[in-house]
Amino acid sequence: MRKDVRILLVGEPKVGKTSLIMSLVSEEFPDEVPLRAEEITIPADVTPERVPTHIVDYSEAEQSDEQLYQEISKANVICIVYSVNNKKSIEKVTSHWIPLINDRTDKDSRVPLILVGNKSDMVEHSSMETILPIMNQYQDIETCVECSAKNLKNISELFYYAQKAVLHPTGPLYCPEEKEMKPSCIKALTRIFKVSDLDNDGVLNDNELNFFQRTCFNTPLAPQALEDVKNVVRRNMTDGVLDNGLTLKGFLFLHTLFIQRGRHETTWTVLRRFGYDDDLELTQDYLFPPIKLPPDCTTELNHNAYLFLQSVFDKHDKDRDCALSPEEVKDLFKVFPYMPWGPDVNNTVCTNDQGWITYQGYLSQWTLTTYLDVQRSLEYLGYLGYSIIYEQESQAAAITVTRNKRIDLQKKQTQRSVFRCNILGARGSGKSGFLQAFLGRNLQRQRRIREDHKSFYAISTTYVYGQEKYLLLHEVMPDFDFLSEADLACDVVCLVYDINNPCSFEYCAKVYKQYFMDSKTPCMLIAAKSDLHEVRQHYSLLPLEFCRKHKLHPPQPFTCNTTEAPKKDIYTRLTTMAMYPHMAQADLKNSTFWLRASVGATVFAVLGFAMYRALLKQR
Repeated sequence: MRKDVRILLVGEPKVGKTSLIMSLVSEEFPDEVPLRAEEITIPADVTPERVPTHIVDYSEAEQSDEQLYQEISKANVICIVYSVNNKKSIEKVTSHWIPLINDRTDKDSRVPLILVGNKSDMVEHSSMETILPIMNQYQDIETCVECSAKNLKNISELFYYAQKAVLHPTGPLYCPEEKEMKPSCIKALTRIFKVSDLDNDGVLNDNELNFFQRTCFNTPLAPQALEDVKNVVRRNMTDGVLDNGLTLKGFLFLHTLFIQRGRHETTWTVLRRFGYDDDLELTQDYLFPPIKLPPDCTTELNHNAYLFLQSVFDKHDKDRDCALSPEEVKDLFKVFPYMPWGPDVNNTVCTNDQGWITYQGYLSQWTLTTYLDVQRSLEYLGYLGYSIIYEQESQAAAITVTRNKRIDLQKKQTQRSVFRCNILGARGSGKSGFLQAFLGRNLQRQRRIREDHKSFYAISTTYVYGQEKYLLLHEVMPDFDFLSEADLACDVVCLVYDINNPCSFEYCAKVYKQYFMDSKTPCMLIAAKSDLHEVRQHYSLLPLEFCRKHKLHPPQPFTCNTTEAPKKDIYTRLTTMAMYPHMAQADLKNSTFWLRASVGATVFAVLGFAMYRALLKQR
């Protein structure tokens, strides 16, 4: 909403423009009227809408045409004043003033107009019969007010309507010729309805209506008031109320009714509470609230955010199969202006046998977005209405900024839940297979993935010492000479080589020596395609000798050419290395250490699955 309002009064000489302003300020008719009143500012605390209001007078005798044009360009609303007892001043409204204003304002952002019939104390009749055809002809005219500066009739109302025309304009909401709301208004209100429909059953029940009412107007509706609202809808349409709840059609009808009855401030209050600006676009402040992200810190979703996202999943998982079908995904994102997830998402997170995103995969994708692009995550949470449903100042309340990684190293412990592992290796070494195996896909399933649907990321959960953590794998393109800071910034590095290709290991060795030998980032070598015959690598040292020389863990054999889903032990090891980078390689080589970590992973994975199934039964 605007922070201030600038009202300009124009019209023919002697129609009473200056008298109207002076009567408003002094609350009495002036004995002497100057040619032009000075600009006055009404403080916010004495205006109905709590917005500072500037009132500007125009005098043909004192001002040039150029000064008039400047004032027109600065005005938020223009009052064209005429005298109800002067036909010529009424004719000038259409023959001079409206064309002049339209010529001096942008066609796409026309200034609202108020027609003001002054000197109503001097006639017995109303001028409305003459004015109504003019109002019907020009869409920019918000309303007409007949008043009298002499007896103070409708003076306050005149300036209230002018202020209202700026703060709660009719133009973006309603088309008077068609007598219906504009498509952009319907689209915005439809999103608001879907966000407010907490159980996604297509109607707003009494609890949802009361939550909506409290959210927008800070007060619930009494039971009888709720019934009265629904009865108004019932009397006017057959499908506006269903199962004693308000349907989308009924919701839209109510707002049409508000606008038609001149109560469009009600609709604007709702729109602005849900983040919309005067053009019915979600504001940048709403979608992208400020969040400070110091260097070497990462972003994660907090507990409340996961609870919210779980509730969103639950309300769209209609068949309760713990996965989102393509239709359910489409329904979930109807509150977005575009589809945010492409087909690559299905190859980034866990899916079921039908290729549908599971509950775990759904949360993993949100975790990935928040980690890689927190602004995008804030935007998405804004579309879903997080700050409104959870009654927070903004969706920034859903984000945890982790502490500096250097502090984690100093304290030898971390509070983070998401760890990034960059996967490097020569072309054809098996990096993509390693990513997909993390999602439980063997080579046979991987071969069904379309080339244009492939992803360079994979994310899922692992368990280390009973703690659930997210491991984010990122496949780095094999360009040895141009590894960027982003390619190198991670918690653990995975160097993959093909044991069946004699030229494969050399790339890993060079990358390690060039970029990671002197860094504190832990590294693991993966001997991929271990189901194939191992050949001697064309490098001065054998992979095992290289690892011994550089005090690395021995190369880990890995294959995704299995009948079942590939084992996940190796991913638990990577997560453990990311969590405990300060530990000596000797500790990481200790078999007892790995056994404790992996047993903890198995036990908690089983327990976690059992608890989730129990929760589903409760749903």
